[in-house]
Amino acid sequence: MTLLAGQVALITGAGGGIGRGIALRFAREGAAVALHCRTGAEAAHALAEEIGDRAVVLPGADLTVEDECRRLVAQAAEWGGGRLDALVNNAGVQPVRQLPGMPAADWRAVVDTNLTSVFACTQAAAEVMREQGGGTVTHIASVEARMPVEGHAHYSASKAAVVMHARAAALEYGPHGIRVNTVSPGLIDRAGLEEAWPEGVRRWREAVAVGRLGRPEDVGDACVFLASRLASWVTGHDLVVDGGVSARPTW
Repeated sequence: MTLLAGQVALITGAGGGIGRGIALRFAREGAAVALHCRTGAEAAHALAEEIGDRAVVLPGADLTVEDECRRLVAQAAEWGGGRLDALVNNAGVQPVRQLPGMPAADWRAVVDTNLTSVFACTQAAAEVMREQGGGTVTHIASVEARMPVEGHAHYSASKAAVVMHARAAALEYGPHGIRVNTVSPGLIDRAGLEEAWPEGVRRWREAVAVGRLGRPEDVGDACVFLASRLASWVTGHDLVVDGGVSARPTW
């Protein structure tokens, strides 16, 4: 038996590497997947073709705009025959900008993309899920929610807030059969990463307990677990997927 057979899932930011990993794992466990992308449309369409008739691409929604979040959720539920069993809030940005001198506009751009979109998409999806008797929401946070990195103050703050949003949402939506959790990945490998950031990759490999960088499917596996019946008593939880880096002492 596949873990997500019969489920309809919406995955935001499915045009990127982590979104792809999540979507493939959901599809392999039997879910029908609606793939949102604002950028990376070509990659999202290739992914949908790879999955087959249980996937659809819903391009273009700007998730910093509340009405577009609601429209996206409505489109996904309509495609799913009126159902939406799982939402994965994966869309996000990770620019580098030092905190001294950072314009408020740069701060808001990250917070609106990484946090406000999570609020709006979750609220819209929960309305559908309440009507059908339940569902799951998983936010993609980051280990940087607890371990800030220089140049990522806006990113780290937004991801810390995403973790707390999930805990608060778990309390309020739990009575309606909706579970809300977060997955906090560590460094996930992608094409060109080692060439672009050799020192960072070297330091990560030295620190990680299992001896490798993360893979998109590692994040996908965590999301599948949280959306499945295996996690039926798990809500308000932050599942750290970092190969053991956060277990290493820093003093």
